[in-house]
Amino acid sequence: MVAGVFASAVAAAVLAAAGAVGSGTADRVESGPADRVERGTADRAESGAQDRLGRRTSDRVEVRAEARFAPPTAFVPSAAITYEQQLVPAASWIEVTQRSDQIGTRVSLRVKGLQPGHAYGVHVHQKPCGADPAAAGPHYQNEPGPMNPENEVWLDFTAAKDGSGKASAVHNWGFRRGEAAAVVLHREQGGAGERLACFSVPFAPPPAG
Repeated sequence: MVAGVFASAVAAAVLAAAGAVGSGTADRVESGPADRVERGTADRAESGAQDRLGRRTSDRVEVRAEARFAPPTAFVPSAAITYEQQLVPAASWIEVTQRSDQIGTRVSLRVKGLQPGHAYGVHVHQKPCGADPAAAGPHYQNEPGPMNPENEVWLDFTAAKDGSGKASAVHNWGFRRGEAAAVVLHREQGGAGERLACFSVPFAPPPAG
């Protein structure tokens, strides 16, 4: 019964978070032994639509989301929003994955098409993205207190010559349900800085111990 409730909740979260995606998508929800929820898209490269995949078993949670950035005023909206196209061009790509178990959580980031050589600051934030860069709210923190890589999820990276980049963060704690919802790219590395772009991600809590 618990697994069924979770599957329904994840499905609702995935579909609600993806509600901004344009009409060139097809939604599909499937339930199986691993409580698998999947959202398929069509022509995501052209439309900026997003793929999301979430899996939960008794001992593991996996979340994967990818999208192409679009400005807030784009005709076909995207879950990945760029506020500064010089550093995060429209149609540049982002992927975020989360893997959690009873030991801890790994969050990984990959990007393509960004400004070569720029040092980006990246953090998990509490709320989904919006047209206003402030919509994503503050950083997600494991405990109220200091802004640092131990208490938050930092994914800072410097874009390579081809505009690609990647980063991972590993913690011995997991996300609280409904309190982590986006990844924000900042102009500067470290704990703060202007928000360049935002990507809504349906982060999930770890399996029950």
